[in-house]
Amino acid sequence: MNNRFLRVSYNQLLKATNGFSETNLIGKDTNQSSSTGVKGTIGYAPPEYGLGSDMTSSGDVYSFGILLLEVMTGKKPTDNIFNDNLSLHKFASMALSENILDVIDVDAIAMHTTESNTNQMEECLASVVKIGVSCSMESPTLRMNINDVVHALLQISDTLQNTS
Repeated sequence: MNNRFLRVSYNQLLKATNGFSETNLIGKDTNQSSSTGVKGTIGYAPPEYGLGSDMTSSGDVYSFGILLLEVMTGKKPTDNIFNDNLSLHKFASMALSENILDVIDVDAIAMHTTESNTNQMEECLASVVKIGVSCSMESPTLRMNINDVVHALLQISDTLQNTS
């Protein structure tokens, strides 16, 4: 892959996921039960877990969406700019209708553009953010199916590999 515009280093991914692991969701002992419900990392656990819902693959999709938005924007869901009226999901969603490049973290994303592929690169960035937004919808029934997520990400990857 000579022409890669999206390159996230292992250290950047590790930094973005700081504190997020299976043990944070269910405790250190996987046989442990809790009367207080599911433990979660603030900002990554889906809203329904706060209402006592069981852990589901849809909840995993939500967490993946938030993680994807964090990697793309360089902002954590707990950043100070996010308050009652603004969340990482809303921040990214609003950027889709305005200028997506304004919210992309240039430290995490390496873009190799030429005059001929600038629009295509911007479309790919927007597509990745759209996936993150679709995965992090508040309602579990509105979230993307993980199979569709994988298919969409593979299409974006193919597009990037074919971009000159």
